[in-house]
Amino acid sequence: MGRALLFLVIIGLAVYALADVATSDERSRHGIPRAAWLLIVLVPVVGPVVWILSSRAGRRSDGGPAAAGPRGPVAPDDDPEFLWRLEQERIRRERETRGGAGEDPRPTDGDVPDGGARG
Repeated sequence: MGRALLFLVIIGLAVYALADVATSDERSRHGIPRAAWLLIVLVPVVGPVVWILSSRAGRRSDGGPAAAGPRGPVAPDDDPEFLWRLEQERIRRERETRGGAGEDPRPTDGDVPDGGARG
């Protein structure tokens, strides 16, 4: 019974690795041709394990492919361009609220926040 189970596990591992190689992209194959990986996976136990370890090395923990370089913003509040557009929209709304489209809502030298005292 134990030998049959071991044999089934080895066959299942090979079938899984073959299917994974067949549906893999160039990045997860690390530049090695698909045919070469198919031959490697046919080596009992070692081939499928090598494929699984090498193909998973290029993936993030969430299952997506890992980026080679720096990643972009994850959320809108991490995106500098988005934050800049939000600030521009806020400034535009403030101008409309004040009623003067030509006024700049930011303080100038004449607008001193400490009650008008200059020093």
